[in-house]
Amino acid sequence: MCTAISYNAVGHYFGRNLDLERGYNERVVITPRNYNFKMRCGERLQKHYALIGMAALAGEFPLYFEAANEKGLCMAGLNFPNNAVYHPEDSEKINIAPFEFIPYILGRCKDVAEAEKLLTKINLVDINYSDELKLSPLHWLISDGENSLTVESVKAGLRVYKNTVGVLTNNPPFLKQLENLEKYTNIFLQKQPSNNGGEDYSLGLESQGLPGGFLSQDRFVRAVFVKQKAPTDISGDEAVNQLFHILGSVAMPKGCVLTPMGQSEYTRYTCCMDTEKWHYYYTTYDNCQRIKASFDDCDLSGEKIYIYENN
Repeated sequence: MCTAISYNAVGHYFGRNLDLERGYNERVVITPRNYNFKMRCGERLQKHYALIGMAALAGEFPLYFEAANEKGLCMAGLNFPNNAVYHPEDSEKINIAPFEFIPYILGRCKDVAEAEKLLTKINLVDINYSDELKLSPLHWLISDGENSLTVESVKAGLRVYKNTVGVLTNNPPFLKQLENLEKYTNIFLQKQPSNNGGEDYSLGLESQGLPGGFLSQDRFVRAVFVKQKAPTDISGDEAVNQLFHILGSVAMPKGCVLTPMGQSEYTRYTCCMDTEKWHYYYTTYDNCQRIKASFDDCDLSGEKIYIYENN
């Protein structure tokens, strides 16, 4: 479970909720331009754009949940169980393991147009990181300040869709999420009556019928609604604060969603990236105080990853 949102105000802001029942010792990690990503299928990624985002660390390889590069391109992976299919190596494609996908796209591409072109050449390969770390079934949201894409690796191959709403959650597949969204067209057109609906109603009639549950479909509709109602004439800290509130509308408290094993799945962290100032902000479930990380904190021309230890 997760929700990712691309939000355009006066500037571009990208964020997500990571909803899981457990942690993976995740840390904010900056990967400088000359860090050597040792790719599994032969293609080396050594000279690339710098990245910042939240990652689990397996050895010295940052397994990014989401990240932004220094050009403003952002990407997040979200759970996509029973639909994600990874494939054998294809000699006619660039073979990339799914855990390498975020650094490969963000390392090579400065915007969505370049990413879309590169995606036509990519095959996501069925290679586990290790015996202990199996592949996660994922799909991805890629965004810059102008456009967004949804990428899904399914049985038929890699599928890339224009994402005009700039939102992604989990199952069902993206096209079915859009079909479901159409059922709520009337909600996006509703307006609060000038007399507040009379004495029997309070403010908020324009959101009547908005789904309030934690199903992926519900969160998708709710995130699109709240994002579209958000102001777009703000910037900086005000816009960052707004995106945190948008993501808060679909955050999951402990106890509301249970896994088949009876564990509580909840929003472990919420993040927002300001792609003009190169600041990454995040809060955790147990710490609502916003923490900032930045490209300014390390030498972007270096060769070693920079790990924040104050999560």
